[in-house]
Amino acid sequence: MNTTKHPGLDAWVEEWESTCSPARVVWCDGSQREFDALCRELVAAGTLVPLDQQTCPGSFLARSDPSDVARVEEQTFICSNSADNAGPTNNWCDPNEMRAKLRHWFRGSMAGRTMYVVPFCMGPIDSPFARIGVQLTDSPYVVVSMRIMTRMGRSVLEALGTDGEFVRCVHSVGAPLTPGEVDVPWPCDPETKCIAHFPESREIWSYGSGYGGNALLGKKCLALRIASVIARDEGWLAEHMLILAVTPPGRPKRYVAAAFPSACGKTNMAMMVPTLPGWRVETVGDDIAWLRFGDDGRLWAVNPESGFFGVAPGTSIATNPVAMATLKSDVIFTNVALTDDLNVWWEGMDSDPPPHLTDWRGHDWTPESHLPAAHPNARFTVAAAQCPSIAPEWEDPNGVPISAILFGGRRATTVPLIVQARSWAHGVFLASTMASERTAAAAGTVGEVRRDPFAMLPFCGYHMGDYFAHWLAVGALGDPARLPALFFVNWFRKGNDGQFLWPGYGENSRALAWALGRVEANAAAVDSPIGYVPTPGSLDLGGLDLADAAVESLLRVDPAEWIAEVQAIKTHYGTFDRLPIELREELHALEQAFAVEQTG
Repeated sequence: MNTTKHPGLDAWVEEWESTCSPARVVWCDGSQREFDALCRELVAAGTLVPLDQQTCPGSFLARSDPSDVARVEEQTFICSNSADNAGPTNNWCDPNEMRAKLRHWFRGSMAGRTMYVVPFCMGPIDSPFARIGVQLTDSPYVVVSMRIMTRMGRSVLEALGTDGEFVRCVHSVGAPLTPGEVDVPWPCDPETKCIAHFPESREIWSYGSGYGGNALLGKKCLALRIASVIARDEGWLAEHMLILAVTPPGRPKRYVAAAFPSACGKTNMAMMVPTLPGWRVETVGDDIAWLRFGDDGRLWAVNPESGFFGVAPGTSIATNPVAMATLKSDVIFTNVALTDDLNVWWEGMDSDPPPHLTDWRGHDWTPESHLPAAHPNARFTVAAAQCPSIAPEWEDPNGVPISAILFGGRRATTVPLIVQARSWAHGVFLASTMASERTAAAAGTVGEVRRDPFAMLPFCGYHMGDYFAHWLAVGALGDPARLPALFFVNWFRKGNDGQFLWPGYGENSRALAWALGRVEANAAAVDSPIGYVPTPGSLDLGGLDLADAAVESLLRVDPAEWIAEVQAIKTHYGTFDRLPIELREELHALEQAFAVEQTG
């Protein structure tokens, strides 16, 4: 095998080579030549289908096994030394038991396959934010995807040096080949999948899946679940947040982070085309943000990824023209439909589907078919540098200074368009209560409210109560005058007719403008029991055909709705045995405020 200047890394690779028994070991250098060679191998294996080189050059379509189409949250574990440290929102398993079980599955799991050694860096390699990982995998699809999503290859090994720390990531699709056995285009273990995180030893072991966050271990596994633990230990924040740059006309550029659960428009906001004249929005990141204090006392953020791994269905010229422009070339699409002229299609791309497609399973499809042509979780993987709205400073090793952080969910009632928190602690309270109503596309009862604090419910690598306390502690470290302002937003409030009151998309720039106006102390607000709400005249609604009654509904804080919300928050807080007293005090203050309002 190859050797490096890092004896610890070499020994670790040798150990897993002995366990997994691959036919060979390849150390990845991250070069374009290597990427192209792997893509040719994947095409020959039937894993990748080349798309039309005139309309989408350098792009491919992959179709996964039907058993391997999304994150397997029920089989995702935090294997902390103590179950208490995993908390009530994570699946926990004793780390020794999990290691024994997974080692049994890993033994011989790469027989007949290549073990790829993938050194990768989350964040710019020269950044103080940067974290290095090394992933062992038997999936060339994972290797080419990791090259897009991370900084990967020889430069990472050079940065690691002789004794640098790295997160140990082991991944196998769990499909060993016997001599002479014919491989399948998408190998995986259809019956057994497991993703285990060992926070204390900074390890990730993933078995059985080749898809998305189950297999691209730098993404949710390292950049959120393990990084959240590192951030807690070191005094910073690893968050499920977009980052964007906003330049109002004649004013300085500002940077905003935002946390939304799925199906709440996070990618659309990251690539927003503002409707306000003269305003400019640029993309720094669409999914993950690492934030830490700079020497100036402000919170600075970096996007640790180098690519976008976005959901394709619903993405269109109408909803996200910037994303569509990003997908013009050099994309790996997974589980979308294929047109007869070797282009891609998915539900929501345009109003009328073609008369014939090959669906994500590889079957003939017509508009009369009863099943969707693209899987609802179909994805695109593309380099962030291709995004037309990418900010020139998106790879600045020092990050960007954050002026405001938005938290939000999908609520048909109760939550106004935008609310400013009164303080850092009040903002943490609001974020800890974040919720979204289930849509028809999600499992569960439509309209049911699902709490997703900070949009981190599936991604926090330790006890969520301790996570709330960590946010409070970070706020206590900073100068209140330099901390980002915190806001609560809701683009999804509906009227009595069941229709959305707010147009959303680029019009969200109007709410963003009010938030930045508050940061700069020049936007008016009403002090409501839940925080500062815009006065109707403080929102720039020029050119919008919104009735006064609709604006009033968008900004209304209804006491009856909020009294019910207080009771729901009490139930939610009952989940956490380590809830910080500051949040109980915020909840009590909210309850008292509405009691006074009712009696007054």
